[in-house]
Amino acid sequence: MASEQAPIDVAGATGDEPFLGLLDVALLAVLIGGAAFYFLRSRKKEEEPVRSYSIQPTTVSTTMATDNSFIKKLKTSGRSLVVFYGSQTGTAEEFAGRLAKEGIRYRLKGMVADPEECDMEELLHLKDIDNSLAVFCLATYGEGDPTDNAMEFYEWITNGDVDLTGLNYAVFGLGNKTYEHYNKVAIYVDKRLEELGANRVFELGLGDDDANIEDDFITWKDRFWPAVCDHFGIEGSGEEVLIRQYRLLEQPDVLPDRIYTGEIARLHSMQNQRPPFDAKNPFLAPIRVNRELHKGGGRSCMHIELNIEGSKMRYDAGDHVAMYPINDKSLVEKLGQLCNADLDTVFSLINTDTDSSKKHPFPCPTTYRTALTHYLEITAIPRTHILKELAEYCTDEADKEFLRSMASLAPEGKEKYQSWIQDACRNVVHILEDIKSCKPPLDHVCELLPRLQPRYYSISSSAKLYPTDVHVTAVLVEYKTPTDRINKGVATTYLKNKQPTAGEEVKVPVFIRKSQFRLPTKPETPIIMVGPGTGLAPFRGFIQERQYLRDEGKTVGQSVLYFGCRKSTEDYIYESELTEWVNKGTLTLKTAFSRDQEKKVYVQHLLEQDADLIWDIIGEKKGHFYICGDAKNMAVDVRNILTKILSTKGNMSEADAVQYLKKMEAQKRYSADVWS
Repeated sequence: MASEQAPIDVAGATGDEPFLGLLDVALLAVLIGGAAFYFLRSRKKEEEPVRSYSIQPTTVSTTMATDNSFIKKLKTSGRSLVVFYGSQTGTAEEFAGRLAKEGIRYRLKGMVADPEECDMEELLHLKDIDNSLAVFCLATYGEGDPTDNAMEFYEWITNGDVDLTGLNYAVFGLGNKTYEHYNKVAIYVDKRLEELGANRVFELGLGDDDANIEDDFITWKDRFWPAVCDHFGIEGSGEEVLIRQYRLLEQPDVLPDRIYTGEIARLHSMQNQRPPFDAKNPFLAPIRVNRELHKGGGRSCMHIELNIEGSKMRYDAGDHVAMYPINDKSLVEKLGQLCNADLDTVFSLINTDTDSSKKHPFPCPTTYRTALTHYLEITAIPRTHILKELAEYCTDEADKEFLRSMASLAPEGKEKYQSWIQDACRNVVHILEDIKSCKPPLDHVCELLPRLQPRYYSISSSAKLYPTDVHVTAVLVEYKTPTDRINKGVATTYLKNKQPTAGEEVKVPVFIRKSQFRLPTKPETPIIMVGPGTGLAPFRGFIQERQYLRDEGKTVGQSVLYFGCRKSTEDYIYESELTEWVNKGTLTLKTAFSRDQEKKVYVQHLLEQDADLIWDIIGEKKGHFYICGDAKNMAVDVRNILTKILSTKGNMSEADAVQYLKKMEAQKRYSADVWS
């Protein structure tokens, strides 16, 4: 039986008080209505697609880019050759590309692979593919280390004990004979793969960048292919066919905000800076100071201070700062004119190999002007494969034959390449200037030229003193070639023109690369530093740090510096700072000014004279020894002198002295930061 509700008296004067008053009902209705509106609105929102406006690079890959199975890619595309590269500057990657491209002539369709992006344990299954072959083009970097992208693979074969029986392989190494650990990585990988049961199809190739690494590579590969054919019982298809790796797509309708303007990876990364900052995402560091260090002599050495505040980048004394330079604008313009191209054309180069994870040779879409300014090494000495392809665009048969001959294996061709290209320091602009009938399309030139690489500099400051600043010491590179041209260093010319002015910030894209070049963990450990010229750079940071520790009241060991330059009145860099550290008792300084007297004196001569001091520090007190500078002559001489001192003062045989040095290296007591 339904109960009746008492009627509501508008005046609120009923005999029994109602459960809800008029105001209560009104409020309840508002609340219920609001809740219903919110519920319906949120449901509608859920049904609507979520829109994201984050900016993505246009280098969009297929799902295969995230699939690290190289075996799957080989099988689905009918390939049997995979060429892995360990590259720091791009040369090993370039050589890998050339090998993979040539494979088609020998019925071995190939692909290039970055070991960092692959599941390298799949090497165990490569034998399941008929006539399969893995080639490794591996550079040795630093003090006998694998390159960053080959580090995991190197550690895997070093520490693992896998069975690679049935794996066919070959190795080509890229190194420099002026360095102590010449081609150490390639030599080790070649030997280790054999130990793990793999089958070496052709002998290890060793390229020497101090001589002619291009000649070493083509000589090796032209013996490599016949050995491969013999091993698999296949025949080459005869004449080489030049095949474009990328196709041109002109894109006049692309919106301006989708066009790359110099970014390394992420579109607009230079405008929207966000950490972490690294090789693919450099930090735009303002230049605080850019001053001349030389007092005369016609040469230039710059002291540059970069502000890294807010970047979250950290560094230690001895680390390197890497900088992305840009090419000289006049050279870019000239190259555009020589190729009859409009430099402001927007284009993309698209890989014809749809299975490759590398869709473009550099960020696309972009303009020819940007590509030649930011992405390509236009001042590099071109390798022979570039000459071979340029020859096809010569309308004069004599010009065509001339370029082809320099790209050949014939002894006269090699001599011609050495004298006309290498000795004359001709870059692609010079070649097109001197061979008038050669008119290649600019997009093919962009495909052929190597990528512009960052330049590395030893940091010449200590983070203890300058936590938000990085100091750089750099000599301006500029010289006259045998053809009476003035060649200029890409990075130092770029830096020289970056002068900060009042009211205008000048920035350069940089990132920090960690180094093993380190001060001893205990500050009381004595050290010897050998750093002529700009080899002084990291030691300036070392001494700053030791002075800082002394100022804090800590005990600091003896710090001995051997510094050399041409003339004390011209190129004695940081003279006042060094003098101040000597006066404070922090530094023992030994100087050699090679041209201040008739007979030249170098730091090597001073070391020979100080045999007792050197033995006392590294032999008796177990101190650390550091070298920074020229690898080819100075560093070799210093090591030989050190071996001699260890032998005579330590009463060792020469063999024992060499072993003592190797032990010092293993203990991080002997360190070299050298270049050639």
